[in-house]
Amino acid sequence: MSNENLSPEESLAANGESFYWAKKFLGKKVGKDSAHLYAFCRLLDDMADGDIENGPKRLISIQEKLQSGEGPTDSALTAFLPLLNKKNFPKTVVLALIEGLLEDQDESVELPDVDSLMRYAYKVAGTVGLLMCHVLDCSDPRARSHAIDLGIGMQLTNIARDVLEDARMNRRYIPGEWVNQMSPREIIEASKNPSSDDYITVQLAVKKLLALAEIFYASGVKGLSYLPLRAHIAISIAGRVYRQIGMEIVKTNYRWENGKCTVSKSKKILCSIRATSTLVRRIPLRRVQHNTNLHASLNGLPYVGLSLIHISEPTRPY
Repeated sequence: MSNENLSPEESLAANGESFYWAKKFLGKKVGKDSAHLYAFCRLLDDMADGDIENGPKRLISIQEKLQSGEGPTDSALTAFLPLLNKKNFPKTVVLALIEGLLEDQDESVELPDVDSLMRYAYKVAGTVGLLMCHVLDCSDPRARSHAIDLGIGMQLTNIARDVLEDARMNRRYIPGEWVNQMSPREIIEASKNPSSDDYITVQLAVKKLLALAEIFYASGVKGLSYLPLRAHIAISIAGRVYRQIGMEIVKTNYRWENGKCTVSKSKKILCSIRATSTLVRRIPLRRVQHNTNLHASLNGLPYVGLSLIHISEPTRPY
């Protein structure tokens, strides 16, 4: 069944295993809004991938309607508009998300370098972090850069997990400078021979991806203290569970040809327990400023550079 025919709750349960688990720790109202946002983003992604009839054309139409401010004509946008208005989602962020998804429409996607990877990850996932700030009623502007980073960390995990699946769709999100500009077809061939130089080159690139993801996860965690308490716990759990996907890949010695990695229910429970350790960051003295170097590649994108008004933290008394 197409995701378009599913309710937001059904779409989240069917496609977002980690997020569906974390949603259990949100209140009913916020959980419902989170599911609605996820379902909309999932639908846009399906349109971009051509999994829905006339999907790419519909996605361009939604983009044009948001840019012009005209009334929506697409059913997906019509259904999303009440949440967009209620939560005051910045249209620039939604448009950046759509822009990233439309970049996947090229006949072949081969990102040349790390800067390109960072900008792509921002568009398709960092934007979702920004939108979630609104869903979670987070009013502290200092949270935004960390929300971007948590989204980027998750997207880097996605890319590490889906190397072969993406190659079969003629896509290579691993920076070309890490893999000698290998084509998707060459990656597919390399997957058949784990002892080949090309296979090992991709294997080392996956290791780099997950190491980079760790840096962004760490920054994302630092922003949790700006969220309301219940949201802090839920997003911490979502991040832990998603990060665990990468840890499962590490345990295979970065065997990237194995396909999807999943996190068992017992490990989700363990991740949930460990996630509570981040509550210590709610102590003001433990809060730290965002490392702006992480966004060096993101200049010009919404809420980058301007997303934080750095407020001095209280100093420890003598």
